[in-house]
Amino acid sequence: MIASLLAIHEGWAWVVIIGNGMAGLWALAALRWPTLRTRALWWFTVFVELAVFVQVGLGVGLVAGKGVPAPKFHMLYGFVAIIAVGIIYSYRQQLRHRLYLLYGLGGLFIMGLGIRAMLVGKT
Repeated sequence: MIASLLAIHEGWAWVVIIGNGMAGLWALAALRWPTLRTRALWWFTVFVELAVFVQVGLGVGLVAGKGVPAPKFHMLYGFVAIIAVGIIYSYRQQLRHRLYLLYGLGGLFIMGLGIRAMLVGKT
């Protein structure tokens, strides 16, 4: 059971990293090219940002439920990613005129947090 939950956690990390990177690049491209400003961008962004919560939930299940020790700073990056999603969401009204920039840079930031979590997770 632990091995399968760990495999899901490791596999879902790629969904978080690649997905948020793609959403961030899409939003930045939509900033430049208005034809890319579609409803699909926002559905995809919601999906990959919610994927962060699933990823952290899987990690918490491993640590709290199964007693698997987490590497130093690995959990920090996961929780900072959740906080980043919350901050991005909370600033959407104040930065309405820069919404694509906010979600573009935010998606890339979350992607970077995921990459960093993965790197410290390997040590």
